[in-house]
Amino acid sequence: MMPFSYVSHLYCPKCKKTYGTNEKHQLCECGSPLLVAYNLDALRKDLKPEIIANREPNLWRYHELLPVENPEHIVSLGEGMTPLVPMPRLGKDMDIEQLYMKDEGIIPTGTFKARGAAVGISKAKELGVKKLAMPTNGNAGAAWSLYAARAGIQVTVVMPVDAPAITRNECAIAGAELYLVNGLISDAGAIVSKAIQERNMYDASTLKEPYRIEGKKTMGLEIAEQFSWELPDVILYPTGGGVGLIGIYKALKELQALGWVQGKMPRLVAVQAQNCAPIVKAWNEKKQVSEFWPNSSTVAFGINVPKALGDFLVLDALYKTDGCAIAVEDDAIIHEQRNVARLEGAFICPEGAAAFVAARRLRERGWIRKGERVVVLNTGIGLKYTHTVDIEVPILQPGDHLPERRDYS
Repeated sequence: MMPFSYVSHLYCPKCKKTYGTNEKHQLCECGSPLLVAYNLDALRKDLKPEIIANREPNLWRYHELLPVENPEHIVSLGEGMTPLVPMPRLGKDMDIEQLYMKDEGIIPTGTFKARGAAVGISKAKELGVKKLAMPTNGNAGAAWSLYAARAGIQVTVVMPVDAPAITRNECAIAGAELYLVNGLISDAGAIVSKAIQERNMYDASTLKEPYRIEGKKTMGLEIAEQFSWELPDVILYPTGGGVGLIGIYKALKELQALGWVQGKMPRLVAVQAQNCAPIVKAWNEKKQVSEFWPNSSTVAFGINVPKALGDFLVLDALYKTDGCAIAVEDDAIIHEQRNVARLEGAFICPEGAAAFVAARRLRERGWIRKGERVVVLNTGIGLKYTHTVDIEVPILQPGDHLPERRDYS
């Protein structure tokens, strides 16, 4: 009988030390994030894509490539299999004939963070975790709080005071112990690190536990399946901590090893904001790690990460796929967010809008070539960022006539 998961072990991408998956682990002894390995040789013999095609349309359809070994521990709200939406009008405006949006805005909790929370919380439950803590820019904390509530796990969350208000509400209503810090996510992280030591909690910070990335990688698995196991030419991803980009790259490598996809790997693009672009600076300088970005700020709050723990993994994915990193301005982000709504009827988050700006710029430069198939990740729903839309609406009195049509652009 086939095992539910073909998980093998954890390994360090730096020093190559290995760990088991039945005990709690955080970082490697050398300080690097740990990654999850699977018995792909056995899985190649036991599983075929057509078997997956008949399963429920959620991310657990790929359970053999996920780390939860007992299905009784799965904590789910139906996450996964978000639509891959053709964007013909926007594509025409950008001169990108085959433009697609992977829309994570309709997933539970309204952002792609639900993927990492679903798998991370499920594995934490399997490992017997009772209390965990994490810093967040908002959406990850909201997702982990809600999934943890479903699992019966206590959560402590620290987020910047400028984080979107709705994410505070999500944490609070789920019963999380919530704190705001008058600073950045790096400041929140420092506070959480102290609390982890003092209160003996499981550290669910980005890449300080190995399993969030496994949930995020399902975006890559879905993109491949939705294209009938053919890979696109370019994938653009709004990059803060970069877990999703690392995960997508990991997923596509695993699919190559299984023989489910053929040909060249998509060129991966890390998209950052002009006022918070440590990955872009490192890529331009051909470095393997980034430097801390001082005084970072951007309207795309989810990518306001001045130093990512997994920066070396993000940069490696860019180099190995002949990808690139690009920074865009806040004004362009807000303009593109409205452009996407007017042309395609999608109210996307500013982080997703940043990725569309990047696609436009890269096509103008010729880096995206004529006829290439391009996928942009919209990582959340625009309704979580209502402050990005500032309009004045006329008020009518009873009996008034409608004035001439107004343009809110």
